Amino acid sequence: MSQAIPTSYRRVVLARRPPGEPAESDFRIETVPMPTVGTNQVLVRVVYMSLDPYMRGRMRDVASYAKPVGIGEVMEGGTVGEVVASNNPAFKPGDLVEERLGWQEYGLSNGHALRRIDPSLAPISTANGILGMPGLTAWFGLYEIGQPKPGETVVVSAASGAVGQVVGQLAKLSGCRVVGIAGGAKKCAFIRDELGFDAAVDYKAGNDLEGALRHACPNGIDVYFDNVGGPVTDAVIPLLNFWARVPLCGSISAYNAERPEMGPRLLWPMVGRRVTMRGFIVSDFAPRFEPARRAMGELVRSGRVKYREDIVDGIERAPRAFIGLLRGENFGKLLVRLGPDPTTMGR
Repeated sequence: MSQAIPTSYRRVVLARRPPGEPAESDFRIETVPMPTVGTNQVLVRVVYMSLDPYMRGRMRDVASYAKPVGIGEVMEGGTVGEVVASNNPAFKPGDLVEERLGWQEYGLSNGHALRRIDPSLAPISTANGILGMPGLTAWFGLYEIGQPKPGETVVVSAASGAVGQVVGQLAKLSGCRVVGIAGGAKKCAFIRDELGFDAAVDYKAGNDLEGALRHACPNGIDVYFDNVGGPVTDAVIPLLNFWARVPLCGSISAYNAERPEMGPRLLWPMVGRRVTMRGFIVSDFAPRFEPARRAMGELVRSGRVKYREDIVDGIERAPRAFIGLLRGENFGKLLVRLGPDPTTMGR
């Protein structure tokens, strides 16, 4: 049952553009009046708010594939919530929905990008994770660009994260040997023992990362799914095989850098080995989201693909949690729970 609608709510806005690593003072929590629901609009109570590395780029005032967040504007982000009021005939109170409403406890939508969620498929939080943007990023990046073949070696960085954990499992289902790169013994144990990766390399364990990767990949690397860039990717490149494919998903190692790192680096092996390296944004594949989401949903329901979420409670904890995400402190898909989940109330 929907809760009574309050007269005000909280939101997080960008207070300052950080030159390097963000600080909590770069964000401001505001309490604002509840908006009036206009013609064809829908008011959503946000239950889960997604925190993702790409949001760091939105804090910079630079040209990119998406408009930056303005000073004083609500921070960008995906959300899952419950419709509490609607003047749109396509939605009614009680509907569970997903949209990019940002870091706020309530949000207005015109309905155009609002997607109804079926809670019988999986917990609704997964609409921001394995059945949402991160899962689709893994699906299309691996299958469309990585093109894994049985018997090949697939390496994925940030392997315990929201995207990486899915990439590795899909590669295993494709018959590949899968090696994950993660930070810390617990994350490495998770991807190896719980997710079924063939090997895990802890980039925090020592200085010879390339040597550790060489040991884990005796036949070289055919697909490298790159989520981090920087020194980790530097260690991977010399091990790439002829005709290797490298989906470029992100470069979290450099997101807080005050100046761009020198790069791209170590490109010389790519010429002779005919390596394909391609950057992508998941929205490139938007017309094909629903078939991929259905296929992923079946894998989750059957238990063939597992997932891990890292959930913190309260919008006031979002800035600190986001800073921790950029440091690699999260363990799994990072979400902020802003209020009661109607699908679990009373359990």
